[in-house]
Amino acid sequence: MGILAKGGRVARSLAPALGLAAGLLAGLACGAAAAQDKPQEKLVVRLDFSPWGVHAAMHLANEKGWFKAEGLDVEVQDGRGSGNTLQLVNAGQADIGQIQLGLLPQAREKGAMVTSFAGFDRRTDLAVLVDKASPISKVSDFAGKSIVVFAASPWAPFIDYWLKQGGLDRSKVNVMFVDPSALWGTYTAGRADGLMSTEPSALPVAEAARPSKAILAEDVGIAFPSYGLVATEKTLAERKDALKKLVAVQQKAWNYIRDGHVAEGADAIIKQRPDAKLNKKVLEEQIRLTVDFFDTPATKGKPIGWQAEADWTKALTAMEAAGAVKPGWKPSDYYTNDLVP
Repeated sequence: MGILAKGGRVARSLAPALGLAAGLLAGLACGAAAAQDKPQEKLVVRLDFSPWGVHAAMHLANEKGWFKAEGLDVEVQDGRGSGNTLQLVNAGQADIGQIQLGLLPQAREKGAMVTSFAGFDRRTDLAVLVDKASPISKVSDFAGKSIVVFAASPWAPFIDYWLKQGGLDRSKVNVMFVDPSALWGTYTAGRADGLMSTEPSALPVAEAARPSKAILAEDVGIAFPSYGLVATEKTLAERKDALKKLVAVQQKAWNYIRDGHVAEGADAIIKQRPDAKLNKKVLEEQIRLTVDFFDTPATKGKPIGWQAEADWTKALTAMEAAGAVKPGWKPSDYYTNDLVP
């Protein structure tokens, strides 16, 4: 009886503590459930094209739940070209576009109200691909040669300016405009000596069918800000907090990829687009090349996404020289760093 009585007293003395612990556990469980049930802010992000390496950070962030952890429900859509994505964002059919930012000046001259709020690939990645063993190494070497490009390419406004830097014009170089679907077939079949595209997207794809090297547009002074995020001025004003979170997550994802996780970035694209029949090796090389174009001298040491006025000034000067934009521009009309942590 004594032992039983003592046991009863111990049990009674532990009861309050056990009750408190149970209450705490129940509270934690409710809190976790509440966090899971918390409404996520929806954002529709339209990419530039079908899946390729530059999309790695978007897909990785979704795969790892990093957007969700910040209260964001991000729908990532494939695109049909940077120009088309820009139009859809301007029309309010997507909240955000991931596009080649160099398209903004011409679009704004035509009335678009879209602004860049983060620039990832800040170097000019426009390039002309030629056979790896070809003696062609500069613009003047294309005399008597043929180059294939599609009409809506970001290259389009610069073709004549680029040729001029080598003392050429279209009477001396056969510039072949084809439908985007015919671009690769024309080049890989050997019906063109060069292909106008971007180095990160095109060079890894060409490796299997026609190993190539890239002649960069920046070698003759062409400046064209590459991939970043755009939104309308209305969206920037009304959804500032959500866009800041999106930029922060993209910084996290790109830093993670750059820090030795390229393969994981490629895996994320494949998992998010299982029906696309993607080549992991090609994706990995596209990601590596994308990262190579992240920094310019003006952005070195700055956070991922931060854009430099000097870079935009250089780009706009080149566009004016090429006749792509009119004089009187201001760099601040095209970008903002207000949402970059």
